[in-house]
Amino acid sequence: MLGGHRSERIAEEIRNEVSLMLAGELKDPRLAGPVMVTEVRLGAGMRTVRVFVQLAEDDNERAETLEGLKAASGYVRHELVERLRLRRAPEVIFLLDESEEYGQHIDQLLRKAKPPETL
Repeated sequence: MLGGHRSERIAEEIRNEVSLMLAGELKDPRLAGPVMVTEVRLGAGMRTVRVFVQLAEDDNERAETLEGLKAASGYVRHELVERLRLRRAPEVIFLLDESEEYGQHIDQLLRKAKPPETL
């Protein structure tokens, strides 16, 4: 596995490059909505790159956008090797980042469990 700081730097560079690609280079109409890269995690030996994205659409449009991202993963993989001069082309996996929704759900549960204190 890669050293801590090196893998963090590479993950940040990958996040920046993928964000740039999503901002205007990818011409797939399924990617027309706003797509924000929230996190990039490198797998062991940098064989896989998991790219977490947030989407602003409803469930049907999210599925369509994720299909567009999956279709674009080969292009993204090739571009990452070219731009970052990587020795090995990592497999790029796009995943939906649901951490914000999960945090809101936990917050709602906490509010229900503990009523506000009165002074």
